[in-house]
Amino acid sequence: MDIKILDSTYVADTYARFPVEIVSGKGSIVKDSHGKEYIDLSTGIAVNTFGLCDDKWIKVVNEQINLFQHTSNLYYSAPCAKLAQLMCEKTGMKKVFFSNSGAEANECAIKTARKYAAEKHGAEYYNIITLTGSFHGRTITTLAATGQDVFHKTFTPLTEGFIYCETNNSVMLEKLAVENKVAAIMFEPLQGEGGVNPLDKDFVETVVKIAKEKDILLIADEVQCGNGRTGKLYGYMNFGITPDIVSTAKGLGGGLPIGATMFNEKTCNVLGRGDHGSTFGGNPIACAGALSIFERLDNELLEGVKERSDYIKSSLEGAPGIKSVTGLGLMLGIETERDASEVIAKCMENGVMPIKAKRKVRLLPALNIPMDQLRTAIEVIKEAAKPE
Repeated sequence: MDIKILDSTYVADTYARFPVEIVSGKGSIVKDSHGKEYIDLSTGIAVNTFGLCDDKWIKVVNEQINLFQHTSNLYYSAPCAKLAQLMCEKTGMKKVFFSNSGAEANECAIKTARKYAAEKHGAEYYNIITLTGSFHGRTITTLAATGQDVFHKTFTPLTEGFIYCETNNSVMLEKLAVENKVAAIMFEPLQGEGGVNPLDKDFVETVVKIAKEKDILLIADEVQCGNGRTGKLYGYMNFGITPDIVSTAKGLGGGLPIGATMFNEKTCNVLGRGDHGSTFGGNPIACAGALSIFERLDNELLEGVKERSDYIKSSLEGAPGIKSVTGLGLMLGIETERDASEVIAKCMENGVMPIKAKRKVRLLPALNIPMDQLRTAIEVIKEAAKPE
């Protein structure tokens, strides 16, 4: 039976899929069931950090598969411990909790912030300020944390205790922090699903000032913009700040499901034994793959991300039909005169795979995408964006 028919018959209808079945790929080239090739500018929504079938990643994953695929967290395993060590050494954070996804990493961050505030200030200090346009996940609690009304309509009642501040509105943030008993401020340094919009530097400085004055924790949600994608190891590093808790996932595993919540000195001992857990968190195969990814996120790689980003921006800004380009590194949003869906469809016809964020064409290519493929893809986008 045709895969599309099988899917529509047996898979829950929660995704608006493109009419494309992916069957193979290498690097930034993806092949569909008809043999057509595409230059991949989405990487599974910022997951395949070094593209498809990366040789070094495959090697370490296969090595671990041939040792053992899983053990419970009642025992030690080397990939988990070594990955945590490397993440702490590269960020200055002190401890890591591993889970399976970005939503779970954010749930862990929220739990930790509420426990910290309850113990330090009182049980009534449970509120968490998040920003309009944010996206923090699809569990009931992370939906509640998400600052977009469109996600709040169907699954009420949502978890209580989330207060929404208008993004980049420092006056409103100060007012909310004064009028409410707040445990944490949670933010994406670069909002992805909200339209690929980085926070203003002045606003971030206000966030840090308020948090310090009132002993409010800072939670940086790096699920989409982390792991080298912005041209820094993590997005918050573009602002010269140090959060108390950092959540990450997606690109960390290079294609395997993994989430991580990192804690600084203030928060590293908040969770004690029995406070949190995850059956598959720290899975040795996922951690082995992530270790292969993370150890290669070095200065040379990050400089390459910036070089590619500069090329994309300089090529697209001011081109016919393109109104603006927003974002950092290789997490970019293109506002086009034509409807973004039409531009994406035209790109797909011509062998390029971008995706959408609100009304923008979103680019999330592999961090090492070859420049010749990137140049070809950008020319296709420019052509697709031209007004008719």
